[in-house]
Amino acid sequence: MKMKKRVLMGLAVISMVAVLTSCGKKPQAEIDAVNAAIEAAKTAEAATYLPAEFAALQDSLNAVMTAITAKESKMFKNFKTEVAKLAEVTTLANTVTANVAAKKEEVKAEVANMMTSIKTVIDENATLIPKLPRGKEGAAVIEQIKADVATVDAAVAEAQGLFDKGSFMDAMNKIKAAKEKADGLNAEVKEVLTKARIRF
Repeated sequence: MKMKKRVLMGLAVISMVAVLTSCGKKPQAEIDAVNAAIEAAKTAEAATYLPAEFAALQDSLNAVMTAITAKESKMFKNFKTEVAKLAEVTTLANTVTANVAAKKEEVKAEVANMMTSIKTVIDENATLIPKLPRGKEGAAVIEQIKADVATVDAAVAEAQGLFDKGSFMDAMNKIKAAKEKADGLNAEVKEVLTKARIRF
């Protein structure tokens, strides 16, 4: 009788351990789901257009994975908290992916505006540069300014190419630098003309 009792108790303990350990299985399906959601965000270019949000996503996933790894070594483990957090990160990843499209349109519109505004500055520079005084030093200054104008023109053409290709963020970085250069040239040319008392 005692032997039978012991065997039954042993079986009860084994089945309890089995139940507890099965509850504590690594949440692989949830991990796969969150990885797929983050991959989709990556494909949508979230790292380019929403870098802070994308980095936060990866940080959140890393934190959950660290917690899962720490629990894996324990005999009785429960991943309930981590499963909930993985679901949160998946939802967040889907939101980030959805937001990329809006951000892309925003950047696209900004680049289009900058393209229009830099062309105005380029046209004005083209009108002002021939008015620069050509004295001994003036000739060297004009050559330098012309070289800078060529650099700006090349950058604008490159930005246009990137824009047409759909690389709006790269186009924006390129056009921003070109716009700064064009504005700098414009200010420089106007300063020289003002000092030389030439009307423009």
